[in-house]
Order: sequence, then C-alpha cells, then structure tokens
Amino acid sequence: MENRMKIEFAAMAQNEAFARSAAAAFVACMDPTIEELTEIKTGVSEAVSNSIIHGYKEDSSGTVELECQIREGGKVVIVVRDHGVGIEDVDKAREPMFTTGRTEERSGMGFTVMESFMDRLEVESRAGEGTTVTMTKQLDLSDGI
Repeated sequence: MENRMKIEFAAMAQNEAFARSAAAAFVACMDPTIEELTEIKTGVSEAVSNSIIHGYKEDSSGTVELECQIREGGKVVIVVRDHGVGIEDVDKAREPMFTTGRTEERSGMGFTVMESFMDRLEVESRAGEGTTVTMTKQLDLSDGI
C-alpha cells in the first residue's frame, strides 16, 4: 500500500492553514489518533510557516510545495519545499532559539517543534536555491488497520 499527493500554493500566510488541513485530510484514511493528527498538523504548520516567513521573507510571489506519502506499515512521509533564499548554515538554524527573523517576533523553535512531533526530520538547503524539509511519522496501527 502506498498513496501520495502533491500540492503547490502561494507563499502566503493564510495558506498555512490550508496546508495543515490538506495533510490532515490526506492521512485521515489511516485512522490516526487525535494526537498523531495534531502532531502531523503542527509539523506541517511549522515547516510551511518557515518557508513563508524565512524562505521568502513573506514575499507572496513564491510558492510552497507540500508532498505527502503513506507507505507500507503506516509510515507517513511529508515534504515541504520552497525555492526561496535557502539556509546558509542548516546546523545553526536547527539550534533552539536561533532565528533569522526579528527576535521580538520569532521564538526560533520551528525545527525543534518539528523534531519533537515527528519521528525523523531532515533539512536540505542551499543558499539562494531554497529548502526542503522531510518529516517522517510512524502511525500506530495496533487497531488492525
């Protein structure tokens, strides 16, 4: 069993809720727990928000791509990609409290939040070319699904 979907939308703040809902609706066929669904929605929200705020500096002329896959055994893979400014130092960006935004407006916890809700987080980026965030979540299929 493998299912997948891919959508692309404008890098606008109001589309973050759309992306979160689209990912949740896609994985709903796996009958996830409320906790699993909330974790997926939160991870997607953080990744999409980072793309919009940091990848495009809130310039809505860019696009964000969201890909979701359901793999054998209940593994969910979510990819959020932008073609924005990229991240010069991914390791530094993954440190808690680090932000490229104004510190009075940003907590610098986006990657930390994603890591805490997902089983695996990978970040690939090149300055001037964009960023790809890949999140993996293993759903509990103990109910026989």
